[in-house]
Amino acid sequence: MRLLLSIPSLALGGAERQFAALASGLAARGHDVLAVTLGRGGPLAESLGRARLVELGKASRLDNPLVALGLARLLRREAPAVHYAFLPSCCVLGALLAPFFPATRLVLGVRASNVAGLGLAGRLLHWLEARLSRRAALVIANSQVGLRHCLERGFPAARAQVVPNGIDAERFRPERALGAELRRAWGAGDEDRLIGLVARLDPMKGHAIFLAAAARLARQRPEARFVCVGGGPADYAAFLRDQARALGLDTRLVWAGERPNMPAVYNALDFVCLSSTYGEGFPNVLGEAMACGVPCVATDVGDATLVLGGTGVVVRPGDAMALAEGLAEMLERLGCGDVGLGMACRAHVLAEFSTPRMVLATEVLLRGL
Repeated sequence: MRLLLSIPSLALGGAERQFAALASGLAARGHDVLAVTLGRGGPLAESLGRARLVELGKASRLDNPLVALGLARLLRREAPAVHYAFLPSCCVLGALLAPFFPATRLVLGVRASNVAGLGLAGRLLHWLEARLSRRAALVIANSQVGLRHCLERGFPAARAQVVPNGIDAERFRPERALGAELRRAWGAGDEDRLIGLVARLDPMKGHAIFLAAAARLARQRPEARFVCVGGGPADYAAFLRDQARALGLDTRLVWAGERPNMPAVYNALDFVCLSSTYGEGFPNVLGEAMACGVPCVATDVGDATLVLGGTGVVVRPGDAMALAEGLAEMLERLGCGDVGLGMACRAHVLAEFSTPRMVLATEVLLRGL
């Protein structure tokens, strides 16, 4: 098939990684894949494999007419069988252009589970996406929760499917030596249990809940140490650091910022915590950690329970006491020498959420068009 996949950019992000993996995987299977970014490509452009890349160069909203014209020219020149648009701006643009290219089937890729916390422009974009969704031949959500939100927003149920994210199990694999240096740098000894929250600094990620739970756990379990991996706005980072100090976590918590080598991060940790309070669809961090043989404690948001598949601990979102109890439960499991837990985590990801599985499931749906 000749395929055109579009996305705002190829910056470092969960949706962008999935886009690059899908474009590369489909191209490796012999399809002619053109990857189009509305703006500049970004660092993940190098992950496209055999897929071709076109950058439309959007720098601001003032460039929208030129970007629309550029995408229309590509659709006319390439005449793809399918235009698979990722994220709301590309979905809206693709739907606006769809009537002019009836031979190209439009597929909308929906990644978020809800629109809570969005500003006026973001809400308008999501409203347009839902109103125009009936122009699509197919809607693909990456989570069951995301699909439910789509249907609640008015997306056509008869044309909506779920294809879960794919986890690169070659890149994310158990290799404890890979994380040894980071572990030492973060002050964790052999007898310590290092608990990691891997998330950007954003209120939806529940850092405040995590800090309150960590403070409660730290008073009971001297072996527990904590690290927060991820960047965000300076003012919010300062607020969280002040909260951590007020909770007495100064000597037990490391703020690691963004880290380029995520396999090393996961392999440095004893287990991962997802403390999000809303907004999750398919939490990539859980799948990536589990592929590295690292168990997880997660709040019941998005498809977290489905991703864990019975290998981890699930607690109520927004409840620091419940999260502290979940962290303590995982400490107990690890302290009892549950050596098969890490293997079970990786086996579940390989069976249900591998990248080849995601590529093949997408290919089957696109062929069906």
